[in-house]
Amino acid sequence: MNRISVSIRGISLVAALATSLLVYPQTPVESATDTTVVKQKKGFIHKIISYFDESNKPKKHKKFDVSFIGGPHFSSDTQLGVGLVAAGNYYMKGDTLSLPSNVSLYGDISTVGFYMLGIKGTNIFPQEKQRLEYNLYFYSFPTKFWGIGYDMGKSGRNETKFNQFCVKASADWFFRFGKGLFIGPGAEFNYIRATKVDRPELWNGEPFTTRAIGAGFTVRYDTRDSYTEPHSGWLLSLTQRFAPKFMGNKMAFSFTQFKGSHYNRLWKGGILAAGISAKFNYGNVPWGMLSTFGGSSMMRGYYEGRYRDKIGIDAVVELRQHVWRRNGVVLWTGAATVAPDFNGLRWRKVLPCVGAGYRWEFKKRCNVRLDFGVGRGESSFIFNINEAF
Repeated sequence: MNRISVSIRGISLVAALATSLLVYPQTPVESATDTTVVKQKKGFIHKIISYFDESNKPKKHKKFDVSFIGGPHFSSDTQLGVGLVAAGNYYMKGDTLSLPSNVSLYGDISTVGFYMLGIKGTNIFPQEKQRLEYNLYFYSFPTKFWGIGYDMGKSGRNETKFNQFCVKASADWFFRFGKGLFIGPGAEFNYIRATKVDRPELWNGEPFTTRAIGAGFTVRYDTRDSYTEPHSGWLLSLTQRFAPKFMGNKMAFSFTQFKGSHYNRLWKGGILAAGISAKFNYGNVPWGMLSTFGGSSMMRGYYEGRYRDKIGIDAVVELRQHVWRRNGVVLWTGAATVAPDFNGLRWRKVLPCVGAGYRWEFKKRCNVRLDFGVGRGESSFIFNINEAF
């Protein structure tokens, strides 16, 4: 289960709402007879509001522009918690003409026993000739398991609890071969352990601990105008990973993953975003590496990991509308399914979802989001940072 999609749930909207709703009076122009200027000392609350009010303004004079946001949050799976995100933007060797590099350090803890710590980012080299994308995190989470396959996930009677501990590290180094075209090697490490399992028979005899080491390549065509909040452009990405036994894997397998999205301006402040994701696994795939959907990614409304199998496909269309100042709303609809192979794909097993959300611009082209999604027989609230896709 990929709990981080990126699952940064420690986001407080209290200061965000206060900032977005306040209208600051303009400072009156001094008259010619004014002889003194009275300086008022800012209070603690005023400093906080001023910080968030300035957070989305570009600061190109800074070599490293970092901002912090955090506080209480709630979601359907992690319940009540508190988290912190430190997000930074920077440019390599003063190259301010390229898109800025970004890095985020995030942590979270909740009342159900969930905790997480991680770092992720994208380093853009001068003239965008190379990119380095990385992600390292670990978490522990009391979660749920329904078994493997669509029919197992559909039945509420299969729901069982267990604790999942996960460590994941991944890195992709891209080289540019043309406008928007990047190709490069990549590798990842996954360690997943299930403990306190209530119904072990749902694992079909598979070991509760998975260690998967894989390597391969990614081909990507990327013309988005922003990585965190695209308004236009395409993203087409094909990733191939191999996890053979000679790399230390007890279960040899491989997977092919495709992601595609397109962003188009409809009218002033209106963006139509469409995305599709598909993952095809081959070989003896561990339960923790199977395809799934839901959580804070595109198919918001489903419990992440409820439906899992060798093949997973999901697609979403989302309307994003700027409303006022730093505030916006979104509406989306989508569909997804899982299957053991291509022959197992069935229209009757396609699951729908709809949802709506609120957006607040924390930093320039970087949104804090609150989403409510509804799936077939379940729903979820989600706080997160950046768009779902």
